[in-house]
Amino acid sequence: QVQLVESGGGLVQTGGSLRLSCAASGRTFDMYTMGWFRQAPGKEREFVARIWLSTGGTLLADFVKDRFTISLDNTKNTLYLQMSSLEPEDTAVYYCHAVHYGAYESWGQGTQVTVSS
Repeated sequence: QVQLVESGGGLVQTGGSLRLSCAASGRTFDMYTMGWFRQAPGKEREFVARIWLSTGGTLLADFVKDRFTISLDNTKNTLYLQMSSLEPEDTAVYYCHAVHYGAYESWGQGTQVTVSS
């Protein structure tokens, strides 16, 4: 079992930046991808970004492609999401996510990001 702990959320004004972190511990050796999802009030959880651990390849949702960057520090088992040019529509709980070989998934508890207009 892997534990995913997010941090870095908070309140920021429109146009501002935040960096989210996700520290992974426990059964990290069989993680295949790590990524971020988000869920706004009254909406379904949606995909934001993903990184493949073996290649470093990334995938970002179209609505964040020019504003967010996903990265991984393998030495610290920590995933990052650098967010810039934030908009009120980015307000959501952001969840760290991992897919493991064997196709099971792990989720963090989430961190709140609020963008004020």
